[in-house]
Amino acid sequence: MLYFRGCTTREKLNTISDSTEKILKLAKIDFYSLKNEGCCGSVLLRTGSTEEGKEQMENNLKIFKDKQILVSCAGCYKTLKHDYKEILDVELDVIHISQLLKELLNNQKLSDNQINNNVIQKDEVTYVTFHDSCHLGRHFEIYDAPREVINYFSNIQEMNNIKEDSKCCGSGGGVKSAFPDISKSIATLRAKEAEATGCDILITSCPFCKLNLDENSSLEVLDLTEFVLKRLVKEDINE
Repeated sequence: MLYFRGCTTREKLNTISDSTEKILKLAKIDFYSLKNEGCCGSVLLRTGSTEEGKEQMENNLKIFKDKQILVSCAGCYKTLKHDYKEILDVELDVIHISQLLKELLNNQKLSDNQINNNVIQKDEVTYVTFHDSCHLGRHFEIYDAPREVINYFSNIQEMNNIKEDSKCCGSGGGVKSAFPDISKSIATLRAKEAEATGCDILITSCPFCKLNLDENSSLEVLDLTEFVLKRLVKEDINE
């Protein structure tokens, strides 16, 4: 399995890739990452540089073809799953980490804590809230997988706007770079909705969402992998 980290995870949010890799090792999954990983092409496509994006995708295809690809980023998932097929007429074998985590838990690949040999026990007291990213949610209707993963460990207190009605984090499509004030105002509105649940933790399955919501929320914002790893090994993921 090729673990494709994605630009935001690779360059800005290493704790997501670190958490993902530790979970994969706990599950005894054989995987590798690219030493000179490039962009999947999403940023170029979303910001209008279509020809440059296509060129990047064609270069990546030499590496991606005939591989099973695991991604952390919802934007990478959409690009590899949809845009490569639409633009290059190639179907790639792509799975998002939320889908893989669901599969691992259902198959009891993470049922025993590999560190202290304790069976996973759900914390019935703790509630967290979850943010649906645009790419993973409305674009692919992957709503249940991350929620099922969270429900193995705690409970979800849903926001008012969820799933297909979820509000955007304000980060994607180049908005955060080109229109930072608009991006901040959108993220702040979503953060207030999360804070209104009374939860202390906000979970998402997209690095873009984590980055923008974390900058504009009083809650602890975690990627799904960070949340799961903390529950599995009780360690500081920043160490």
